[in-house]
Amino acid sequence: MTLTSDQIWAIIGILAVGTFLIRFSFLGLIGDRALPPLVLRLLRYTPVAVIPAMVAPLVVWPQATGGQPDPVRLAAAGVALLVGVWRRNTLAAMVAGAATLYAGLWLTGL
Repeated sequence: MTLTSDQIWAIIGILAVGTFLIRFSFLGLIGDRALPPLVLRLLRYTPVAVIPAMVAPLVVWPQATGGQPDPVRLAAAGVALLVGVWRRNTLAAMVAGAATLYAGLWLTGL
């Protein structure tokens, strides 16, 4: 199915309005009130949930391999996870994962 330019702009507009309403519900409607301690505690875990959700499809179904799982990318993700848990440092985990990915690609010649 091919979308026309007008349909694409309509989708972008609908997504923009939806995103605005989601953010406004927090910032506009309850932004001047203190949130309960439980909500504040739970919001701390948002990045921990969002970042892996964005990265996981790129590791499991990478576009570079046509959507097939790749041992090099899985190893890099595993190293990043282990370093992140061990060091409790996001930057160290990212550097270790990237180094493992590039070393694995270089060693396998991919």
